[in-house]
Amino acid sequence: MASLITQVKSKLFIHSSQKSMHALDGAYASLLHGRSLDFEDLRAYEYGDQVRDIDWRATARMDVPMVKRHRANRMHTVLFVVDTGLSMTALAHDEKPKRDLAILATGALGILALRHGDDFSVIHGDAQRIRRRAPGRSEGALEHALRTIDQEIATASAPSDRDALLSFVARTIARRCIVVIVTDEAPVTDETERMLRRLRVQHDVVWVTIRDADPVLDHVSHATRADVGTRWAIPDFVHGDPEVRGEIVAQAEADAARRDDLLDRLEISRAALETQDAAVGELLRMLNRRTHVRS
Repeated sequence: MASLITQVKSKLFIHSSQKSMHALDGAYASLLHGRSLDFEDLRAYEYGDQVRDIDWRATARMDVPMVKRHRANRMHTVLFVVDTGLSMTALAHDEKPKRDLAILATGALGILALRHGDDFSVIHGDAQRIRRRAPGRSEGALEHALRTIDQEIATASAPSDRDALLSFVARTIARRCIVVIVTDEAPVTDETERMLRRLRVQHDVVWVTIRDADPVLDHVSHATRADVGTRWAIPDFVHGDPEVRGEIVAQAEADAARRDDLLDRLEISRAALETQDAAVGELLRMLNRRTHVRS
């Protein structure tokens, strides 16, 4: 079987290779605002450096902008909380498996964590069971974690239960982590909000949404489309019906607006992934938004 990390790296490097990777590396550092730092040395300012890192006394002395460089003295744990229930067996917005985008998001951020000397762990599950993997600090451990996610989603039979996953994290994870929630567009609930408020007290939280495929197409189609949970087949005649599709789109937009409003109020960084090709760019934009907020 082909390496999943290799597939993820091919996406990371698809846009002008090193430029893309350097951009992601720099943006990832914005996740680490709570890291303890020791001063290391000074260097000339470069485009993209944070204004807060400028040493104004050294700048005045050298007559060119100088920034402080620091060395981290405490690593972080990036905790991936991945929904591996039945809803994740469906198609994403690009009509490809949602699990492929879940693996890409987890793998991309996992690779960045390893490059920055952090470790990672994974909690995954559904309505029947929740499991936690031991922390890892190698690409081999990340590959194994990605394969576990792939296998769990591919063979899922129990419904998804996002709130149970969040509750498990809130009850069992005491050490401060960067908690990356990888889930789909299922509407947020009052319990979701309650759990997120608890998590925000202890952890830095990031939310990655895997966009669902449109249940009703905007054109006539005789392809069979069915709900993965109920197995209810969508009748052919509704495809291309503007009234039916309009109602479904309106409901989806309302659910997304409620989710985004909740995440924004709780100051939780978010990204919505639709396609394999655009996913890395969206993750970069999310990380960059964190940088700008904290600069």
